[in-house]
Amino acid sequence: MEVDDIAKQYVYSDTELDSAEGEAIESLKAQSQQPIPDSDKWLSEELRKNILVTSVDVVVNWARRSSLWPVNFGLACCAFEMIATAASRFDIARFGMEIFRASPRQADLMIVAGTVTWKMAPQLKRIYDQMPEPKWVLAMGACAISGGIFTGSYSVVPGVSCIVPVDVYVPGCPPRPEALLYGIRMLHNKIAKNSFITEST
Repeated sequence: MEVDDIAKQYVYSDTELDSAEGEAIESLKAQSQQPIPDSDKWLSEELRKNILVTSVDVVVNWARRSSLWPVNFGLACCAFEMIATAASRFDIARFGMEIFRASPRQADLMIVAGTVTWKMAPQLKRIYDQMPEPKWVLAMGACAISGGIFTGSYSVVPGVSCIVPVDVYVPGCPPRPEALLYGIRMLHNKIAKNSFITEST
């Protein structure tokens, strides 16, 4: 069979082509009278996984309490327990407090651990004033809270709250690292109740 004969077998007239095309179009039109339903299950799934409805206060307070940076202010024997809290056994880094800051300008939490004397009081106040807002103070141990066994001494401050405002008190002589961690959790609860909106106005 020659090539010309093969080509002649597959030659269609314009009428045949139009008829075939018309049938295909009519068939498609018959099948396409209703829109194909678009399943929106994926949309609700995406919304459930990726959208969180909350308030500015909740987000800001979560960020603040999850990244407290304490300034190193150990004054007496309570400082040993504070240092132990930062070691691997108690791991204060779990609460976003990896590094005790040497500069008050990088800290937002002052942990006063130990006996505050009147000679040290001006330095404590100066460091507190240099800390940026918002800032918090945790008094650790009986001496920081009320003067401890040195209450009534001419050289000891009868509680750090006489010098700076205190947010959380951790009693003990000295308090164990677990008590300090509990005090930090109490501070987290206090921070969570703050209102960023009213604070900034």
